[in-house]
Amino acid sequence: MSGQLEGKLALVTGGSRGIGRAVVESFAAEGAEVAFTYRSGSDEAKEIVSSIAVSGGKAHAIKADIADEKQILSLFNQVDELGQLDILVNNAGVILEKSLVETTAEEFDWLMNINLRGLFLCGREGLRRMAGNGGRVINITSDLSFVGREEFSVYCASKGAINALTKSWAREFAPNVLVNAIAPGPIDTDMLDLEHMSPEWQKKEKELTVLKRIGKPQEASSVAVFLAGPGGSYITGQIIGPNGGSVMP
Repeated sequence: MSGQLEGKLALVTGGSRGIGRAVVESFAAEGAEVAFTYRSGSDEAKEIVSSIAVSGGKAHAIKADIADEKQILSLFNQVDELGQLDILVNNAGVILEKSLVETTAEEFDWLMNINLRGLFLCGREGLRRMAGNGGRVINITSDLSFVGREEFSVYCASKGAINALTKSWAREFAPNVLVNAIAPGPIDTDMLDLEHMSPEWQKKEKELTVLKRIGKPQEASSVAVFLAGPGGSYITGQIIGPNGGSVMP
């Protein structure tokens, strides 16, 4: 590793598993001090902190419900105690596979409260702190935000809204803060397991990419490192897709 994030303080939401965990570990390996949130699985979160410490890095696990404004305010107050925030990765999210006509208003609100409202709250608090000092914001969206998918309409809508927020924030907070998004294609995380996705869609995932394989979390986190580091200094308002060619916008 090159240490390109040495001296930076980063916050990653939903950092205890999947792409979020890969981002936390990649940032720490590049020298950043990393705080990350988790909603459940405290043992897993502690293991990540311990593993990074053994490697000589610094990480902090903070339990927080991204949909709860009071908990978000507390989260950022805790991050303030660590220093000036330099990098925010809005990764926390959930997925819902369900026919539109069977989707309840409660399910719609549940998903939007986490995927969109939670990202809005974290983005607001992060950008409030970065506006006068500079920084990087990276929102995690999805390749499905460009193409849609049957029985995933609410999820796709939440990710499409994130794309719009990304572009708007990039304009509003330029030139001090660079705001971009990563739109992964199918990645080998627990969102692809049977709890979240039907066997039929699991089989189709590989077929949707021209590379004919599922991506690894590290193939998404490497893009986050690039956007957060020196190489991303002339990039803002962009949506970058580590997706194996599933979407070519």
